[in-house]
Amino acid sequence: MYRAYDDMRRDLLFNAEGMSRVLVRTLVPAILHDDVWQVYEVIQSAYPAAGADTTLASELIMVLDAAGNTYVANQPKRFPMLSDPALGGPEFALLKRAALQHQEETPAVVDLDLAEYLYLVMPIVSDRVRLGSLVLGFPRSLFLPRFLTIAKRAAWMTLLSLAVLLPITWYWAGRMARPMIQLADCMARLGTTTPEHMRCDLYESQDEIGRLGLSFRRMLAELQEKHALERQIVVADRLGAIGRLTSSIAHEINNPLGGMLNAIDTFKRHGNCEDERTHRTMSLLERGLLQIRDTVAALLVEAKAGSHTLKPVDIEDIHTLVAPEAAKKSARIEWHNELRMPIDLPATPVRQTLINLLLNAVHAVEENGLVRCRVWARDGRLHMQIINDGRHIPADKIEHLFEPFSPLSETGHGLGLWVCYQIVQQLGGDIQVHSEPGSTVFTVVLRYGENE
Repeated sequence: MYRAYDDMRRDLLFNAEGMSRVLVRTLVPAILHDDVWQVYEVIQSAYPAAGADTTLASELIMVLDAAGNTYVANQPKRFPMLSDPALGGPEFALLKRAALQHQEETPAVVDLDLAEYLYLVMPIVSDRVRLGSLVLGFPRSLFLPRFLTIAKRAAWMTLLSLAVLLPITWYWAGRMARPMIQLADCMARLGTTTPEHMRCDLYESQDEIGRLGLSFRRMLAELQEKHALERQIVVADRLGAIGRLTSSIAHEINNPLGGMLNAIDTFKRHGNCEDERTHRTMSLLERGLLQIRDTVAALLVEAKAGSHTLKPVDIEDIHTLVAPEAAKKSARIEWHNELRMPIDLPATPVRQTLINLLLNAVHAVEENGLVRCRVWARDGRLHMQIINDGRHIPADKIEHLFEPFSPLSETGHGLGLWVCYQIVQQLGGDIQVHSEPGSTVFTVVLRYGENE
């Protein structure tokens, strides 16, 4: 805007300088002959006629004599002949002083603060004798229309540029800032949320931000794997400690338990059992102790290798054994036995594991539920997968699922999964469970042969 104003001022002064030179050459003969009317006609001819463009025209034209008094003016009522211009006010007093002080034959610009006009002063000289001065006054209001036009045009150009650039800038700023915000949000949640529960939808590209997001996802995946391994180790250690504790307790219980059962048996053989009440009491004690012995025996799990080698028919027998239990709930079993050859694994513990898992799945489903069982061997490993559509098992409950007397068991003593876990561990295998609404999956992997 300042440059536009400066350009307008320069154009105005350039045109004024050209006009002042022409007027001075025309005015010299008339002044020498003291022809006032001719001087007046000359300055009047310089003022545009009605209807002409007055954008760059001077509104005030004055001819001052050598003493600085008014010789002729295009506003004779305001500046009469031979009058002192200073009578027009302080502005014209300063103008008169500037005109008298200017001795060069070139035009001079007189720009007074708060003045009504912008003045151009041109000395009138003939044969190096100063005859007077020509004063052209241009009202400052001339600048306003052009200035407003330029300002309006600049405002429209600015608005047009903003209308084009703002959406583009908004798009690129969002594209640059959104990935950083997402990454910062994920990094903030990393300290308050466990890695396995974090889901980060990060920007993917080959630029620096995309590579940073890729590195963060890789780090998050490693943390999730590390956290999962730590949890597995903790669960395995806890189950191992529970197994050792229960085994010790079971052995300590078995010793006096065997003595009590032997004492009852001896009493029944050689004692006086003719009393009905004594007989019923001893029978009740015997049944209670036998139940304790069976429970303790379930805790003492031992996968003995003396069993015969696992064959495909051993797996098929399990389907036959479990089918009646599933029929009680009208549950359907999808059976996929893909074994075609015997496998170097003890049949009895493997069969016990599969039976326990299938019965657990049948008990978990609702009426008319579905249980899927698939058994296959590949790369020196036996895989058994049991899927049921029963109730979802929460993640915090899964960690305690394989503990003895699990509270999740609705029937029995809650030792079935405990027995499965102990057998799988003794066979050097792995058992995993994954549960989500509508699907709970138990997977057992047992190594055999050279990989065992």
